[in-house]
Amino acid sequence: MNLDAGANAAQIRLLIVDDDPLVRSALGLMLGGQADISVVAEAGDGAAGVAAVREHRPDVVLMDIRMPGMDGLEATRLLQDEAAPPRIIVLTTFDADDYVVSAVAAGAEGFLVKDTPPGDIVTAVRAVVAGDPMLSPSATASLIRQVRNDAPDRTSAALDRVDRLTERERDVALAVGRGLSNAEIARELFLSLPTVKAHVSRIFDKLEATNRVQIAICMHDAGLV
Repeated sequence: MNLDAGANAAQIRLLIVDDDPLVRSALGLMLGGQADISVVAEAGDGAAGVAAVREHRPDVVLMDIRMPGMDGLEATRLLQDEAAPPRIIVLTTFDADDYVVSAVAAGAEGFLVKDTPPGDIVTAVRAVVAGDPMLSPSATASLIRQVRNDAPDRTSAALDRVDRLTERERDVALAVGRGLSNAEIARELFLSLPTVKAHVSRIFDKLEATNRVQIAICMHDAGLV
């Protein structure tokens, strides 16, 4: 079955990676029914998911964590090395603290549990494409607990990284830490959208971050947001 057929270039290209074919089918029906989303492929494990990304070049991957062979966390880490990595939303039945932290550290820009209402999953897909991280309330609470537990060590490391930023880059990073989109940052700081994107790109490098959630965590750890 060629899932690429008839896809509109203006649509969000989505890959679903889950070892349960019923879950893949349900997500495909739900998300593929949206006018602005095209499900371009499915995969049953992490290795197949990585291969599918390289073949189909999706914008977003819905990634399960616990799968046979290569799990979703390892697949997420590998995909960060791609020239143009997709946005990754981890969608799992497990919301334990270590899974949340590991997923974000691996490069995921979203973390949702599988009982998330369908409308919220659709919203999350659209949000990460726009550059906005999307975490379920339980995942957000897990990150906050982890930050509090590791506060002294994390603060020192975060301050060292933030010191690498120019004054304007710090302004942009603070705005990212507050959850603003690139367009909102441009309006607030009176910058053009391409300039904001260039600043964000440099911030990723200097803070050693792979997504906006990690920038926000770094700025929080540094005591700046």
